[in-house]
Amino acid sequence: MTTMTRCELCEQEGGIPVFRNDTLRVIRAEDADHPAFYRVIWNAHVAEWTDLAPADRSRIMQAVAKVETVLRERLKPTKVNLASLGNMVPHLHWHVIARFDWDGRWPAPVWAPLRERVPDAAARLGLPLAELDRHVAQALQGLTTD
Repeated sequence: MTTMTRCELCEQEGGIPVFRNDTLRVIRAEDADHPAFYRVIWNAHVAEWTDLAPADRSRIMQAVAKVETVLRERLKPTKVNLASLGNMVPHLHWHVIARFDWDGRWPAPVWAPLRERVPDAAARLGLPLAELDRHVAQALQGLTTD
């Protein structure tokens, strides 16, 4: 495991809290261009997925799958992007991002230069973000921690 003196994801939530248990948390990133952008963050500071024990690897991927499933069922996105980069913050987390053919970067990655501004992105989801967060949290309630 990697230890650091300062880590943004150890020191703060990393976004709007949606769910937390003793091993992981899910937040919604505050991204106006991609409003259905979630992160599944392992609570303990580890940098790589293979730093986790096999059961914990399964646990975090179950959470990623549950978030993706909610996004697909509730929003019907064009695509769901999954990524675990950690280049800027060496703390294990997965990005789960609902993408739409109307978003200002489509079909490029969310980190690509903006092609066009879509000022009403959250309204285009057809579901208020707070309600989407509740569905995500509800789906994660059954996630085991043992």
